[in-house]
Amino acid sequence: MSDLERKRKSGWEKISDDLEKNIYDFANEYMNYLNRAKTEREIVSLSEQIARENGFKSLDEYAELHPGDKVYYVNRGKNLYLAVIGNRSMEEGLNIIGAHADSPRLDLKPNPLVQEGEFAYLKTHYYGGIKKYQWTAIPLALHGVIVKENGEKITVSLGENDDEPVFTITDLLPHLAKEQQQKKLAEAINGENLSIVVGNRPDDSEDEKGKDKVKKNILKLLNKKYGITEDDFMSSELEAVPAFKARTLGLDESLIAGYGQDDKVCVYTSLRAILNIQNSERTAICLFSDKEEIGSMGNTGMESHVFDTFVSELLNKSRINRPNLLDKVFCNSRMLSADVDAGADPLYASVSDHNNAGLIGYGISINKYTGSAGKSNSSDANAEYVAFIRRIFNQNNVQYQLAELGKVDIGGGGTIAYILANKGVDVIDCGVPVLSMHAPYEVTSKYDVYSAYMAYSAFFNN
Repeated sequence: MSDLERKRKSGWEKISDDLEKNIYDFANEYMNYLNRAKTEREIVSLSEQIARENGFKSLDEYAELHPGDKVYYVNRGKNLYLAVIGNRSMEEGLNIIGAHADSPRLDLKPNPLVQEGEFAYLKTHYYGGIKKYQWTAIPLALHGVIVKENGEKITVSLGENDDEPVFTITDLLPHLAKEQQQKKLAEAINGENLSIVVGNRPDDSEDEKGKDKVKKNILKLLNKKYGITEDDFMSSELEAVPAFKARTLGLDESLIAGYGQDDKVCVYTSLRAILNIQNSERTAICLFSDKEEIGSMGNTGMESHVFDTFVSELLNKSRINRPNLLDKVFCNSRMLSADVDAGADPLYASVSDHNNAGLIGYGISINKYTGSAGKSNSSDANAEYVAFIRRIFNQNNVQYQLAELGKVDIGGGGTIAYILANKGVDVIDCGVPVLSMHAPYEVTSKYDVYSAYMAYSAFFNN
């Protein structure tokens, strides 16, 4: 009877010394990647650099494409599409892995700099689903770009290095928080009060008199450092992200703690997987989308047609394109929607069905369907495709688990899977289980991270 039952066990049990070394080495490389790139622009820039170091060339550098060619395209600095051209015609379909490079954060408002009392603040608008109280009283860094009216672009990264200032959002001391603590958790911190402290020292020069002297001092410092005026904030994209470093977690060093692992863990593992392709039968595509956390809208979100244009250009430069071929290619394609899963947390066991939850350290999670309640807004993979994915993973010794996002009436979620499914692609969600998802500091298992890399590598090569 034991052979008939589904067996679940931790991937750490009885692993070889070689595999253990591979897991820990890979985790160190992943943490280094996390610490070098915290925003979608930085993810795309660093990934493009890594791709070029591994033989990829921009689509514009190719007049024609042939099997084995490695090509990429950057969309507005926020999307990256990479492809390795396969031996078989793209008409037979593509192997696609799609992750998203954006993460929950605080975006600066268009006119962010204000003085209230004796402090200068940067006002923010939170991006994506967050628990607002988690973003107070922690060190924050500013990342992004400021584009002047003349087109000059200034890249900003401030607060990551030990010799740089950090920023924070203050909270009430417990002694004065009686009224605050009686509010509902979601209401204790007002979104409009997620204002970042940037200074307290007034400008005491002779030519500055009157009010807002702290704000004026900050403007002078910004002008000295970046050459900007207050108007330049209007054409900037500045994000406040946790200044924490990704670190090994736990006495046994089995876990990773870091910001933005949703979904940079799938970005990095799928990037590493496509870099290793040597001789692929089917054309492999790895894509990093933007705006997933807020609905995938806009010309850098997956709802745009830029990805369609990229694939059309692959067909054009392979000299095989014709009317309606793109539709046929998508209908013959298969995809892993590489986004994280909610790991079962024993401290909050009541929200998970343990038998159908992603367990930390048990391998990559496959979500046959997403959505919520009665599978509302769900992308639901068909049984034939689930069997196909199971076969690939089993043949390549990839440890995996089937899971769903919480109990039926508790919550739910989804990612970009439905967008590709609407084009006719066979899609299933497949990613790393995470604890404290959407918090400033998320937790993954080193074993699961390496399992994702193995899973994505196996998929690309089938």
